[in-house]
Amino acid sequence: MSIYSFHLAHLPPLTAMAALLRPPRAQGLAHSEVFAGMELGAPIVSTRRMQLKRTAVFAEWDNEQSLIAFLAENPLGKKLDRGWHVRMQFLRRWGEVSELSGLPESTEPANPHEPVVAVTLARLRLPELPRFIHWGKPVESQIRDHPEATLALAGIRLPRTVSTFSVWTSTRAMTGMVSGRDSGEAARRHAAAMVERERRDFHHEFTTLRFRPLSEHGTWEGRSRYIPLANGQADPRSSSSGG
Repeated sequence: MSIYSFHLAHLPPLTAMAALLRPPRAQGLAHSEVFAGMELGAPIVSTRRMQLKRTAVFAEWDNEQSLIAFLAENPLGKKLDRGWHVRMQFLRRWGEVSELSGLPESTEPANPHEPVVAVTLARLRLPELPRFIHWGKPVESQIRDHPEATLALAGIRLPRTVSTFSVWTSTRAMTGMVSGRDSGEAARRHAAAMVERERRDFHHEFTTLRFRPLSEHGTWEGRSRYIPLANGQADPRSSSSGG
C-alpha cells in the first residue's frame, strides 16, 4: 500500500541546495518534492522566507519498507532521519498537480474528530506573484496562529513551487478554518483568499491533500509528538525546548 511522508531536517547548505536542484532517487520512491523551509507570516524580504538550512521533503512511497530503507541507506535519507518526519495515509484531494494526478478525490469519508495533516502544493503563475503575496500572507498568519494547529510551516523551491504543511487536532478544526467558521477578526482570511483565487487563479497548478497521520518519528526544533491524540487533544507528553 502506498504511504506518504513529510520530513523536516536541519541540513548543511550545500546538501540542501543539491537536494533542491536534484531530488532524491530511491527504490520505491514514486515522487518527491524538496523545499527550503519558510516561516509562515514572515516578512516578504527576509531570510526567514527561504531557509536553506531547514529542509522539508514531501514524498510518496510504494510501501513503508521503501521509506525505511531510504532512511537507513540513502545518503540524503540518513541526514533526514536525524530530523523529524510523519508517515501518512492519503485521504482526500482538491485540485491537481500533474505529478500526483493519479490520486482519487477521496478514499473514505472524513472522520471529523480524528487528527489530520494537510499539505498544499502549488506551481505559481509568476505574473500573479504580487496578488498571491497580498492575499496569501494574511492566511499564513491565520494558519500559524490557529490554536488547533500543532505544527504549521511552509516551503519554497524557486522559481515557482510553494507548499504548506500543517498538523491539526481534528478534521473539524481544519475545515472550520478553511470555510471561515472560526470566530475573530482573522476567521475569514482563508475563505476570502479562495474567492479571489476563483476569480483569477494565482497558480498554474494547485492541490490540497489531506492525510491521516500513521506514525511520528524524531524531533523538530527540540520537540516531538506534534501529532495529536485521536480525541482531538494535543498529546500531554509533548514538550518544547525552544527553537
